[in-house]
Order: sequence, then structure tokens, then C-alpha cells
Amino acid sequence: MTTATAALPNLASGTWAIDPTHSSIGFSVRHLMVSKVRGTFNDFTGAITVTEDGIASVNAEIQVSSIDTKHADRDAHLASADYFGAEQFPTATFTSTAIRAQGDDYVVEGEFTLHGVTRPVALALAFNGVNPGMGHGAVAGFEATTEINRKDFGITVDMPLETGGVVVGDKISIILEIEASLQG
Repeated sequence: MTTATAALPNLASGTWAIDPTHSSIGFSVRHLMVSKVRGTFNDFTGAITVTEDGIASVNAEIQVSSIDTKHADRDAHLASADYFGAEQFPTATFTSTAIRAQGDDYVVEGEFTLHGVTRPVALALAFNGVNPGMGHGAVAGFEATTEINRKDFGITVDMPLETGGVVVGDKISIILEIEASLQG
């Protein structure tokens, strides 16, 4: 059940569909203890539903096999049973449980399911406003970030380095750039 305490200003009631053409879901993770690997998920859907009183709820689904780190062998390994187990767990989902104001921005609390494990997460959200669009209806923009620990979601593979540390870090930064359009 969604329990929200903050309304997003200027966001008309109705369903706002996430536009994957103008949105991105990205991530970064520590690699070899000295750098970061960045990637995106290219296949996702979602919607923001706004009630008459301006309270919003969010639902999204990501096809984990759509991972793209610009390296096909790495992408295949990440989709394998070692990491995402995309064959057994083809989707990651997010369902909001609350949205609350935090200064000029917001926090979206919700349940994130990845690799068959559901955990609460909080996304720091910036609402970029609404634009009347370019003849196809209103669009709204959002930016959100969070950090998760992959081991909390049962992704526990470790590949130790001879010099100490591991090939892939535990903490994953997630960055969302979302444009959503109000459905007619």
C-alpha cells in the first residue's frame, strides 16, 4: 500500500508513463578497487500515478538482460547466474511506498526486487518540473539516485585479487534520468 506524505507541485493527476527514449537507468560499481565500470539498462517500463490531491506513486520494471556496459562478454557474465541470474530472475522491479519532501527535493521510499530478493530502498529525487511538450502532451522530468549493496540482494560472487580486494565492489550506485508523459 502506498502511503505518501508529499505532493509533487504542478504534476497533474493521472498516469505519467516513463518514456524510455528520453530516460536512462544507469549504474556504476567499483572495478579492480581503483576505477568504476558504468552501464545502463536499455529495456525498462514504468509509470508515475498521481491522485487528484497530487500524491504520486511509482512502479517500474527493468529487463536485467538488457544490461549494457559497452562490453558484450562482461554483459553476458553479468546476466549469468554468477550475478543477475537473468534466466531465472528476468526482471528487477520498484514499487514506491512513500514520497516525502526533503528540503527542495524529495525522497521516494519503496521496495526494490532484484535477483528474487526484495529490500527497501530510498531514492533521492529531484523534480525538474513540467513542460507542455512539443505537441504530444505534457512531460515531466525527474532525477533520482540511490546506492545498494549487491550482497543484500543475494549477488554474492567474489573474485579476489592477488593484491587484496575484489574485482567487483559491493556498492552499486544507481542513477535515474526520467522523462514521463501524461497519458491522455
